[in-house]
Amino acid sequence: MERGNMSFPNTLVQLGFSEFPWLERPLSAVVLVFYLLTLVRNSSIILLSLLDPRLQTPMYFFVDNLSLLDLGLTSTIVPQLLANLWGPEKIIASWECITQLYIFSWTACSECALLAVMAIDRYVVICQPLQYTLIMHPWVCVQMAAASWSSGLASSLLHDTLTLQLPFCGHHTLDHFFCEVPVLIKLACGDATANELTLAIGAIPFSGMAPLMVVIFYIFIARAVLKFPSAEGRHKALSTCSSHLLVVTMYFGPAIYMYLQPPANHTQAKFMSFFYCINTPVLNPLIYTLRNKDVQTAWKRILQSQDQVRSLEAR
Repeated sequence: MERGNMSFPNTLVQLGFSEFPWLERPLSAVVLVFYLLTLVRNSSIILLSLLDPRLQTPMYFFVDNLSLLDLGLTSTIVPQLLANLWGPEKIIASWECITQLYIFSWTACSECALLAVMAIDRYVVICQPLQYTLIMHPWVCVQMAAASWSSGLASSLLHDTLTLQLPFCGHHTLDHFFCEVPVLIKLACGDATANELTLAIGAIPFSGMAPLMVVIFYIFIARAVLKFPSAEGRHKALSTCSSHLLVVTMYFGPAIYMYLQPPANHTQAKFMSFFYCINTPVLNPLIYTLRNKDVQTAWKRILQSQDQVRSLEAR
């Protein structure tokens, strides 16, 4: 066999949801709407926290990082997905596939680490309220966020580079709607046992240890909340953590199912991936802002200031 036939192909076929041709056009409309909402909502949170000094706190700093990760993840996957859903051809160029591979792995792993870091923030605000500003110093928050991003980048560089070193030959068809390591490993015509083992071990910190850290910190939080003397204090403490808990459940639930348990079939796996790649990024900002009085107050202040500017210009 020639060496050229064993290198990474110039183009690949992403089957996506082609087994449901009647679903592709309605699904493309849903994806487009969700993508636009993702762009608007996540960008709005970042812009709002930059404009309002009252939102420049550790919690919103981490929420901004979460929004940046969601924007990167969806912007890497959705444009190609829409092209595949709208057109008869499901072709993706090699550079586009490799870009999806690296950025998806980077953002997905970084988000796992960041959600664990956010659990630490919630633990400190509930269990160490008097020392919160000292412990969660701005520079400490920057270091924690940087550790999340860099750990995801390191994992992406390791696993994706090892995957691209595999020999690829024969049929270049991906039974998925984007390029990721487990799907590409299946296309390899050589022995990929070492890659699968490395991938399984590398998933432990993000799909195993990160959610375990969240559980441990919330056990400490629950024990502290139960000792609060008033029901109002317990309710306020729980409401402080409810948004983060809901986001963690939506993200880690499908991720753990996908990577720590062998899926029953490819169709089910694709729809689970669709949930955490398309639905979760659009819901995260809604969860953090829907019942958040600080964000609602910040929006009112900005809108009121704009109205005052317009009234002054009209005089």
